[in-house]
Amino acid sequence: MAKSKSTVFFCRECGYESAKWMGQCPACKEWNTFAEEPAAVKTAFGGLTGGKPSGKTLKPVTLSKVEMSSQQRFSSGIGELDRVLGGGMIPGSLILVGGDPGIGKSTLLLQVCRNVAAENKKVLYISGEESLQQIKIRAQRIGNFSESLMLLCETNLNDIAEVLKRDKPEMAVIDSVQTMYSEDVSSALGSVSQVRQATNLFLQLAKTLGITIFLVGHVTKEGVVAGPRVLEHMVDTVLYFEGDRYAAYRILRGVKNRFGSTNEIGVFEMRKDGLTEVPNPSEYMLNGKPEGASGSVVACSMEGTRPILVEIQALVCKTGFGLPRRTAAGADLNRVNLLMAVLEKRAGISLSSCDAYINIAGGIRMNEPAIDLGIVLAVVSSYKEIPIHDKTICFGEIGLSGEVRAVSMAAQRVQEARKLGFERCILPKVCVSEHLKCDGMEIVGVSNVREAIACMR
Repeated sequence: MAKSKSTVFFCRECGYESAKWMGQCPACKEWNTFAEEPAAVKTAFGGLTGGKPSGKTLKPVTLSKVEMSSQQRFSSGIGELDRVLGGGMIPGSLILVGGDPGIGKSTLLLQVCRNVAAENKKVLYISGEESLQQIKIRAQRIGNFSESLMLLCETNLNDIAEVLKRDKPEMAVIDSVQTMYSEDVSSALGSVSQVRQATNLFLQLAKTLGITIFLVGHVTKEGVVAGPRVLEHMVDTVLYFEGDRYAAYRILRGVKNRFGSTNEIGVFEMRKDGLTEVPNPSEYMLNGKPEGASGSVVACSMEGTRPILVEIQALVCKTGFGLPRRTAAGADLNRVNLLMAVLEKRAGISLSSCDAYINIAGGIRMNEPAIDLGIVLAVVSSYKEIPIHDKTICFGEIGLSGEVRAVSMAAQRVQEARKLGFERCILPKVCVSEHLKCDGMEIVGVSNVREAIACMR
C-alpha cells in the first residue's frame, strides 16, 4: 500500500490545498503563499458515494415560507462604530477587526466592552496575548468599568468554548484569533489550519448561542489580516483600522458587512484616555490650512453617506534631472499621472519637465474619482503660482477628453461645504440643478478642465 502523506500545503490567501509546494496558487494566482501544514484526519463521511447519512430529516422550504425574525440591534456606546456596523451590533454576529500593531484595536474594543457592560449586559473579554494585569492597566486609563465585564486569559479553544456555553455572555471579544489553538489540530500556533479551526468554532458559537463576538486579527506587511483569506469570508463583518500609529487620528473602515453598507467610515482621535469620536471629520481635517498659498484647494469626497472635505496640496517645480519625479501621498499615483497627462493634452500646460508632489493633508487616503478636479486645480495653482480663494471648494471626475463628469450626491456635498463656511463651489455642469441652490453659496458649473482653470480665482 502507498504510504499516505502526513503533510499537505495550504494557500494562505484562499485556502487551496495541494500535495506539493507551488510557487503560484492555481486558484487565486498569488505568489509564494503556500505553507506546509499537517494533513487533517479524514473520516468516513462526507463523500458523494458510500458516506453514512446523519439521520436528520431534511426538508427544503420555499422562499415565501421563510419567516423574518426582527433582529434587534444594540448600541456599542460609540456612535462612529455603530455607523460603520450599520446602526449597531446584531446578536449572533461575528465581527473581525484588523489593523497594524499599536493602532488601537484592543483599546477600542475595551471601550466597547465598558459601554455594553454599563447597560447591565454580560460581557466577556478573552485575551491570548496579555495578562490580566496588563488589561487592567489599560482599563484604568480608559475609565471605570462595571462588574458585568469579565476577563479571561486563555488560548485553548475547547476551554474557551466551555466558558462561553456556561456563562452565555451577550458579547465576547477574542484578542486575538491568531493566538488560539485547538488540540485536535496538530499544526503550529497561528498556522492556517489553527486560524481556520478557531474561526469556524467561534462562528458556530455565535450563531447557536446568539453571542456577538469580536475577533481581533493580526495583519501582514501588505495590510491584510494574517491567515487564510477564507477567514474574511466566514465572518459577518470585516473592519479595518487605518492611519499612522504615530498620528492622532484613526479611521475605522468596513470592507465587508452582511448587515449594512460597506462604504461607511468612522473617525477617531487617540488621546491619553482612549479613542474619542470625531463627529465632524471635515472640520478636523481642515485645521491648519494655509491662507493665500498656491497649490492648495479643498475638495469633497463621499465616504458612504458622509461627505468629507479634505485639503489637496500640490507642489510643482522644475526638475533637475532628465526624468521628472512624481509622488502622491493619500491619492493613487497612477491616477495623478493620468490627470497630469490630461492637463498637458487638453489644457496645453507643459508638465513634462516638472516634478510634481501631491499630498492629501492629514494623512487620510481618498480613492473616489470626485477628487480629480481638486488634484487638477491644485497642480495648476502651484504651476502658475495662482492662489485659489480660501472659501472655494470643488469636486468632479475628470475624463480622458478633459471633460468634467458628474458625481453622485452633489447636493449633500454642497450642504456640507456651506456648513463649514465655504462661499463658492466649482462642480460639474451636469450636476447643477434647482435643488442645488444654497443661500450664500455661489454655484459654478464647468464642463471641461479649461473652464475649471478659468474659474480658479
